Amino acid sequence: MKTIKIFKKMAVTLVMLSVTGISGFSQETTALTDPEVASVAVVANQIDISYAEIALKKSKNKEILHFANRMLTDHNAVIKQAVALVTKLSVTPKDNAVSKSLLEGAEKTKKMLRRASRKDFDKLYIDNEVAYHKAVISAVRDLLIPESDNKELKQLLETVLPALEAHLGHAEMVQKKL
Repeated sequence: MKTIKIFKKMAVTLVMLSVTGISGFSQETTALTDPEVASVAVVANQIDISYAEIALKKSKNKEILHFANRMLTDHNAVIKQAVALVTKLSVTPKDNAVSKSLLEGAEKTKKMLRRASRKDFDKLYIDNEVAYHKAVISAVRDLLIPESDNKELKQLLETVLPALEAHLGHAEMVQKKL
C-alpha cells in the first residue's frame, strides 16, 4: 500500500516536471527567433501525439481512447499547418532551450506513463493532459505569440489557441469522470 502511494506521488511530481519545461520559460527570460518559435510549436504538438499513442496502447477506457484519438488528429493537423507555413516561408525550425527542455520533460513523462499500471494509467494520462494543455496554452499566449515576428506564424499560433483551450476543456471533463 505504501509503495502505491509513493508511486502516485512520484508520478504527480513527474507530470509537474514535464510541464515546467514549457511554463518555466517566460517572455522576459527567453527571446526566441521565428525558427525557434516554430520548433517549440512543432515539438509541443509531437509530444502530445506521443502521449496519445501511449494512451491508445494502454487504456481500455472509452473516454480516454476518444480523447487520445482527438489529440492525434488535431495535433497532426497543426503540425501539417506548421510544416506548410515554414516551407512557404523557407524557415527551418531551430532547436532551442525551450524545445530541448520540453523534450527532456516528455521523456520522463513517457517513461512514467509506460510504467503505470493499467489501473492507474487513465488518471495519470488525463491529469498530465490537463497540466500539459494549461502549460502549452500559457506558453503560446505569453511566449510564442509575443516572440513571433512573422505575421503568418503569429496568426497560426493565434488560430491554434482556441483548439488548445477546447482540448483543455475536454480533458478536464474526462478528468472529472474518472
